[in-house]
Amino acid sequence: MTEKSSPDPSDFDYEAALLACARGEKFALQAIYARDSRWLFAVAYRIVKRRELAEEVLHDAMVKVWSRSRLYSPALGSARGWVYTVVRNQALNSVRKRMMEVSTEDFDVPELSTTDNQELAQDADKLSTCLGKLDETKRNAIVLAFVDGYTHEQIAQRLESPLGSVKSWIRRGLLKLKECLS
Repeated sequence: MTEKSSPDPSDFDYEAALLACARGEKFALQAIYARDSRWLFAVAYRIVKRRELAEEVLHDAMVKVWSRSRLYSPALGSARGWVYTVVRNQALNSVRKRMMEVSTEDFDVPELSTTDNQELAQDADKLSTCLGKLDETKRNAIVLAFVDGYTHEQIAQRLESPLGSVKSWIRRGLLKLKECLS
């Protein structure tokens, strides 16, 4: 094996390591980190383009690997791929977050009047009613995506459903919400 090549996945049992993480065995996370941190960092760095941010992404991703390892399912793909996907998604979320951070000083934010508050409350009630009309799978997928901030991949893992189905549920649910709200 050359210095620049990634580790040979055949000589390390990623699935067993993730299962050990799910059982709370810290050595397993340490083993994953010791084995792949260099390449996981490279994945994060290619996306965020800043060393200190890539380090932060890798740290946060490893915390997610630890805390969400019980969500891994071999049916979703390889355990190694799952770990790399967690890092990739964390890096993409970091980029999205940085793009959305806008100083409120740049905007004149008017005070909300009582009328505005009443309209917001009415809108919230209507949205709640419309969400209640959706079937449970669509409603859960929409709430996980837009309230809890999960990616489609994370929702698929959490609901133990195919990614295509999750995307379809969200799309169809949003169309029904739009129809109900208009």
